[in-house]
Amino acid sequence: MIDKKIIAYLGRTPDFLEEVKLQDDGQGAYIKEWNATDKPKPTDAQLDALSSQAETLKNNAIAVANRQKEYGSIASQIEFITEKGLEAWKTNVQSIKTKYPKESE
Repeated sequence: MIDKKIIAYLGRTPDFLEEVKLQDDGQGAYIKEWNATDKPKPTDAQLDALSSQAETLKNNAIAVANRQKEYGSIASQIEFITEKGLEAWKTNVQSIKTKYPKESE
């Protein structure tokens, strides 16, 4: 979950191939290389302080993935709108969002 802590620390998702390189040698992931220029490399204590925010980011990513799965493809959504109308689609989207709520960030 170090990736989510880094996202919370930076306030954005960095390029994990160029800006922030993580490594796991079997004892947990750590920052191998820090090339993000907008903030200095965080300490372990700074990252640990972001555990709650990182958990929220993780849970919200799961909720979004579940929503996208239920929404279906764009083609199936267009078909839904064509067959049942825009208001029915909006109602369906809202029921999916209610089923998979995001936490407050």
